[in-house]
Amino acid sequence: MDLSKIKLIATDMDGTLLNSKGEVSSHFFDIFNEIKKLGITFVAASGRQYYSIIDKLTPIKDDIIVIAENGAITIEKDKEPQIIDINRATYLTILDILKKINGSQIILCGRKKSYITDYGADFINMFSEFYNQYEIIDDLSNAINDTYLKIAVYNQYDAEKFIYPYVKHLENDLKIKISGKNWLDLSHKLANKGHAIQQLQSNLNITPEETLVFGDYNNDLEMIQQAKYSFAMDNAHPTIINAANYRTKSNNEEGVEYILKQLISQQQKVIY
Repeated sequence: MDLSKIKLIATDMDGTLLNSKGEVSSHFFDIFNEIKKLGITFVAASGRQYYSIIDKLTPIKDDIIVIAENGAITIEKDKEPQIIDINRATYLTILDILKKINGSQIILCGRKKSYITDYGADFINMFSEFYNQYEIIDDLSNAINDTYLKIAVYNQYDAEKFIYPYVKHLENDLKIKISGKNWLDLSHKLANKGHAIQQLQSNLNITPEETLVFGDYNNDLEMIQQAKYSFAMDNAHPTIINAANYRTKSNNEEGVEYILKQLISQQQKVIY
């Protein structure tokens, strides 16, 4: 495995760079500093809200590119965000369908913040781990002065089993992703991590052969397909394990750092 020519690294967050407690490893930032010295572009790509991602990566937030909301928005310091939004009419149509699904909580993910109704303290405590800029409103169908990036739906049992069957008929018009055991996301057809990575590759003149990505769940599939050096975490969904060209240790075993150390070693040997 030759990682000596990698110029772009992209990693998912939950289940990938973050451990099961939602934490970045204690020595990740030291590894990142070595990657930065090598001139490699680093991308954090997640279904999380932008503010939640940079909260986890505060020490390096000005040195990375962030793909948030599953590719609906790409943010790089000092540059205009690239946004792929949903129009309000489409949002209201989706909302009418989702309201009929019992036992599921709906989140409107906007550019400024996320919006929910009052689902109770337990849900809000869990939800705020992923969306730390939010507002509780009376009715999600009210006019909201924001750009609509994504609709996230949470089911405490299984999103693939209890939410997906109700919305799968919308897949011709929307991007529908099972982004975790309990989460399903709906967004614009082009709002996915793979499209966002493809745009970055084009802008930076970087090829898939020069790209390294890490992922664990179905919302990482298009991103996995954009890189020759695609790694599934050992804890990944079977779809991602089958799609990736390589496999690394689990998120709790610091599988991302394990591969990045190899990359650093190989590229330093080339330099020196």
